Amino acid sequence: MAESADATLSSADADPAYREAVVDLLGVIAYGEISAFERLAEDAKLAPTLADKVDLATMASTELTKVHALSDRIRELGADPFVAMEPFREPLDEFHRHTAPADWYEGLVKAYVGDGLANDFYREIAAYLDPATRDLVITSMETGTHAAFVVDRVRAAIAEDHRLHGRLALWGRRLMGEALTQAQRVAADRDALTALLSGGVDRPGLDLAAMGRMFTRLTERHMERMGELGLDA
Repeated sequence: MAESADATLSSADADPAYREAVVDLLGVIAYGEISAFERLAEDAKLAPTLADKVDLATMASTELTKVHALSDRIRELGADPFVAMEPFREPLDEFHRHTAPADWYEGLVKAYVGDGLANDFYREIAAYLDPATRDLVITSMETGTHAAFVVDRVRAAIAEDHRLHGRLALWGRRLMGEALTQAQRVAADRDALTALLSGGVDRPGLDLAAMGRMFTRLTERHMERMGELGLDA
């Protein structure tokens, strides 16, 4: 469990610095959802069967619907959601350029492992948010039944062709490294997000030790997710 999850936090509407940080956070999450929609819709073209194509397209549409609630909350905080998203376009687009899947199975692993890692990171940060924003972030991270679809397809493919195991395991490790690098870059470029993590006089935050424990939890969850796919982390 993330530390200080039950702490009483300042309202985003009352603290300008905190409000700026929340707008940044919701902006990066919202653009991440748009990016996920675009990527999954593109990956659907690689689907081997019509049923797989529909399933992945459904995953894509689910990601896009999450953007509306995030945008509404950004507007409630007095900001323009498109302006809030803009700073994150370049780093997120660069991440996806560096991790473009070579085939259908790499796309599935990326959807499960890469997006899962990002979701875990945002859940960790959500522990330091006001209750309304925290609930919105947690809801945005829900995957529904789509995760089971990816696990079934990847496991079945590995069982049919054992050569896929090594390649997809290596791909999963690369995604982990690229995702951590991208997350660090975004945090370093946005002072408000850094301040959100470090806390303040009236808000809990993460010291270096707590930050280390958070990344340990992220790594452990990544390993669990790889295991669920039948891959070595």
